[in-house]
Amino acid sequence: MKRTNYCGVLNAAHLGTKQTVCGWVNSYRNHGGVLFIDVRDRSGLVQIVVGPESPFFELASSLRNEYVVEVSGEVKHRIEGAVNKNLPTGEIEIAVENLKLLNTSVPLPFDVEKSREASEETRMKYRYLDLRNPVMVRNLTLRHKIAQAARRYLDSQGFLEVETPMLTRSTPEGARDYLVPSRIHHGQFYALPQSPQMFKQTLMASGIDRYFQLARCFRDEDLRADRQPEHTQIDMEMSFVTIEDIHEIVEGLMTEIFKTAGKTLQTPFAKLPYNDAMNLYGSDKPDLRYDLQIKKVSDIFAHTGFKVFADVLAAQGAIYAVRGEKGAALSRGQIDKLTDLAKKNGAKGLVWLKVKDGKWESPTAKFFTEEEMKALQTAVAAQEGDIILVGSDACVRTCQSFMGALRKELVKNLTPQCEWAFVWITDFPLLEYIPEEDRWDAAHNPFTAPHEEDLDKLESDPGSVRSYQFDMVLNGNELASGSVRNARRDIQERILALMKHPKEEAARRFGMLLNALQYGAPPHGGIGIGLDRVTALLSGEESIREVIAFPKTTQAVCLLTDSPNVVDAQQLKDLGIEISKE
Repeated sequence: MKRTNYCGVLNAAHLGTKQTVCGWVNSYRNHGGVLFIDVRDRSGLVQIVVGPESPFFELASSLRNEYVVEVSGEVKHRIEGAVNKNLPTGEIEIAVENLKLLNTSVPLPFDVEKSREASEETRMKYRYLDLRNPVMVRNLTLRHKIAQAARRYLDSQGFLEVETPMLTRSTPEGARDYLVPSRIHHGQFYALPQSPQMFKQTLMASGIDRYFQLARCFRDEDLRADRQPEHTQIDMEMSFVTIEDIHEIVEGLMTEIFKTAGKTLQTPFAKLPYNDAMNLYGSDKPDLRYDLQIKKVSDIFAHTGFKVFADVLAAQGAIYAVRGEKGAALSRGQIDKLTDLAKKNGAKGLVWLKVKDGKWESPTAKFFTEEEMKALQTAVAAQEGDIILVGSDACVRTCQSFMGALRKELVKNLTPQCEWAFVWITDFPLLEYIPEEDRWDAAHNPFTAPHEEDLDKLESDPGSVRSYQFDMVLNGNELASGSVRNARRDIQERILALMKHPKEEAARRFGMLLNALQYGAPPHGGIGIGLDRVTALLSGEESIREVIAFPKTTQAVCLLTDSPNVVDAQQLKDLGIEISKE
């Protein structure tokens, strides 16, 4: 190796030793004819000093930011007053005895140390520069440590790391597939896996017992901050387990992962059935760092004279309310923004009442009795100076959803009661009805097992069937989704039939798994944990793009490689593909 040490690890323990470091020029200062240059590598930076008497003074004077250098010299203590206690290397410097210029750099599109102030498009185009930023190095280092912690823990729990194919067949799993045309079989296509779902279940039927991998998953869907066309999940499956067994394994894994970031978790995590989550928080991924809840207040308005509420209740709908702490100070414009938020999430309107100076302030207060308003205040525990937001809808789920969106906005002004709030959301519905297609679809995963006691309702009342599906939620973010699976072919075929996949079609699309299930498949279940999202949360990042080395934009474009892009005509000919002019 050219170097004896990384820049950022040198300290007072190395005083008097000869060291060689390699890296990039991070900054350059000329103080009275003495040159002070910070050299940076992934571990940090160290200061080097070149005096005017040095034979390397002229070369050092020519250095500029991001030039690549090799530096040798004695580690010395910085002079009094020059010590930087904010740097691990702040007590020492290297007195240059040898200096080599290994490479130069053209003018930079942005300062590496301030790269995160540049536009995201510029950062992605010059990602090789952006990744030199210490924050990006820190993020990728943490991601590496999380991946290694997961491997060590799962190995200790008897899991085997098994790779599953990238080229597979297209299966309906909730998003569009990325298709790969076959050169050998014209007109036929592989699909990139949305998840390794069928393969990992097949591994359980194969007797592997416990499987995991850091799986690459591909989904052709609209993107946002927490979505990428390709992402990584810590994927696992295990045989002869209950939901409680899976939860215990995953809680142990998360404890180890958080330990790598210096965080301590309390286990077991809270558990909340799906219906309760929607009724109390209006979301299946509630942020439980805040104890604010939405309240169902339909009973309070059972005999109301307010026509909007009366019509909703007559249609078997629901009325919910939520308290906005100190919301009486909100302006009409701010209230209108909350109303617009509710409308974007399905509301037709929003009722609000301010508790102000012992009175009710609201354009709709005249429609309510004093008893209704006092009961409402008690239900949501509103205090003087608060605002009460009330929503209603003939569809209960719609009302819960837009009230949940309001809660999510209101908690932004509250102080969290803890740093990390994990919760397992359980007992999801097995199926949801798609009216325009006149069929049922999997609420989460088509291979999820229904509750045994609900099996007799599978054909007669599919919407009421509960599943063994669960999500792991942290601070309002869905980190993982899993379930106990169908281990019997007959039950799996009944579910697929409700999704309008008759036996012949099911055999064509899912034959590998269905065939494996009929040869003595064990009861099994598993989960996929979003590695990108876990890393982003532990890094304090809003977007998973900040913890992925080479991410794509929200338009699924890689600006670094300029992809997707056109290909040669010969390549298309080999694949038997023509590009439509339309």
